[in-house]
Amino acid sequence: MADKGSWALAITVCAAGFLLVRADIPKKTPAGQLFVYELHRDVFQSEFEPLHKFYGRVYNDPMVFKCNKERFPDLPRWLRFTQRDPYENGFLYGTPLPQDQGINTIEIFVINKRSYDTFKERLVINVGPAEKQMPYQAEFFIERREIEKVLPADVQEEIRLDIQNLWGTGRLEFVNITSALDRGGRVPLPLPGYFEGVYVKLGSDRPFSKCMLRLETAEHQRECESGGKISGDCSTCTNPINCITWCRSALFDLSKPTPPAPIPTVGSGVLAWGGEFSPPESPPDRDFFPDYIVTIIVPLALVLILCLILAYIMCCRREGVVKRNAKTPDLQLYHHHTIQDNASELRRMAGGDRRTVDRPRQCLQPLLMAEQAMAES
Repeated sequence: MADKGSWALAITVCAAGFLLVRADIPKKTPAGQLFVYELHRDVFQSEFEPLHKFYGRVYNDPMVFKCNKERFPDLPRWLRFTQRDPYENGFLYGTPLPQDQGINTIEIFVINKRSYDTFKERLVINVGPAEKQMPYQAEFFIERREIEKVLPADVQEEIRLDIQNLWGTGRLEFVNITSALDRGGRVPLPLPGYFEGVYVKLGSDRPFSKCMLRLETAEHQRECESGGKISGDCSTCTNPINCITWCRSALFDLSKPTPPAPIPTVGSGVLAWGGEFSPPESPPDRDFFPDYIVTIIVPLALVLILCLILAYIMCCRREGVVKRNAKTPDLQLYHHHTIQDNASELRRMAGGDRRTVDRPRQCLQPLLMAEQAMAES
């Protein structure tokens, strides 16, 4: 019985380890071609709560993806990551160069923003040598697209079919997809109808069509600079948001060998004789007295004049207390002089008992003034 219990325990531990540990995700891509890997939220949703679907509870949690190369803080130089919103899928995309061949292990951390659970996954990208030679490459600008909306495979197929009609061949491969923001473009306004724009580069082993060769003519460049109607635009698009901007398209013919850089001319290493060094003569003497007058004397004179004007206004133009009282009516002067006395009397009345405080004198003043006026009359 003990042996059976130990075997059952071992089988249980192995099964639990098999369920918890997932194998790495292997991906292979050739150098010189676009690599795209989509991180689906629904796949990781089942990883966080695998048993909830049996009970009829299905969540749509916001998730944030964090990607980096294993044992490094960032991604490889040829790989980029984008995710517009926590409720949308993420994308790893890029074009490896021949010098980037090898195995790249990418760590993907998924954070559930509702429960704050985390999940880790490893993506192993094996970059191999170039499989196809694409000496003819063309880059097109799609103005009404964003990078997250172009990376899905179905949208890439729509764009490829449109370029296939323009190029005249079906042997096309995506070379690169770049956001206009990475090319120095401006961030669009957060309003409907504004997009960041996307550059799409495709390559083929077939030469360019006659229509595409118009991009290199001088007439096409003049029309684009003038900003008028483009006569040579022969592009077609089944979906209006996939229409390319003809003036911002470019062709790259890699079939022609590039001329090597000129070899620098090697000299003797000895500088040529330039004669004896003759230092420049001393500058002539300069009289700084006019500068002193302008910078010191003139400002001081202005300050002195302003001080005299201010002193005259403050001292000589004052009216004086006697003249002010002579022009002020007696009743107004009386009210002015009695304000402070009235305030002091009110404080005195408020601080003591009303029964012991004398009757306010100011109430009797009008009666005394009336009696004096009657006596004088």
